[in-house]
Amino acid sequence: MAPNKSMDGDKNLTFVATFVFLGLSDEKELQLILFPIFLGIYLVTLTWNLGLICLIRMDSHLHIPMYFFFSFLSFIDISYSSSVSPRMLSDFLKIEKTISFIACATQYFVGSWMGQAECCLLAAMAYDRYVAIGSPLHYSAIMAPGLCENMIAGAFGSGFLGSLVQTVPCFHLYYCGPNVIHHFFCDLPQIISLSCSNPFTSQMILSLVAILFGLGSLLVILLSYGFIAVSILKISSIKGSAKAFNTCASHLAVVTLFYGTGLSVYLLPSSGHPKKQDKVLSVFYVVLIPMLNPLIYSLRNNEIKEALRRMIKRETHLPQ
Repeated sequence: MAPNKSMDGDKNLTFVATFVFLGLSDEKELQLILFPIFLGIYLVTLTWNLGLICLIRMDSHLHIPMYFFFSFLSFIDISYSSSVSPRMLSDFLKIEKTISFIACATQYFVGSWMGQAECCLLAAMAYDRYVAIGSPLHYSAIMAPGLCENMIAGAFGSGFLGSLVQTVPCFHLYYCGPNVIHHFFCDLPQIISLSCSNPFTSQMILSLVAILFGLGSLLVILLSYGFIAVSILKISSIKGSAKAFNTCASHLAVVTLFYGTGLSVYLLPSSGHPKKQDKVLSVFYVVLIPMLNPLIYSLRNNEIKEALRRMIKRETHLPQ
């Protein structure tokens, strides 16, 4: 920690230059066991998401809005996981898990940017499913490439601004003493509690942005699925209804995982230090969900399976 003058100039205070993570566990043996497990999860996350991005780009049959959105969801999952997992993996092998003030702010900014962009993207994907089921004859006209590109740009642009609005005021607070973060990554609710200055304004900004992106996008998703349910009920055949619902099943599963774990962590009352179950839930949405998303979308998706078969045949020169 570097010395710094107080605002009234009559006494010296210290400014926190580094933070210290407590991590998932302080047991060395357990950390050595967790290292290969989380390394495997991270490698699977990178492999599945990068593989699906390449597959969607290479196969013309997948050049439709649903898979266009999904390729960017995979990009978000890679970026979100990479903002936390590499440092967490290295911390498993360290005695003291330190992170610089700037690196902590950067880690939070990237993670928050990707998280808020994912909220907007999931809402856009829900609207896409509503148009596909509610107005199938006008789907191509409504979900034109220009609109899809604008939705993607809006999701990433909004996420960037939302993260910037959260990060700048919170890391401009004065941190003079305690520097131990009771977590395995930089999360603002824990960091703000370490501030020596009044955090009220920063906490209000953090809460307002979280409500705007989290609950706002969730409302759009719920409204979209409300209209989807009405449209499915109007379909006369059971087979047609089942097919329509099946196109939404993967998206519903992803939304449930993302919002279920995120809301349970950030909306439950905290006693000041995260409970062990909060860390477990954080592991789920920070580490596991980026790995599960591509699995959910690909394992039960016949179009992706067919695209993979076509690519394998093309690369191995087998007859189609």
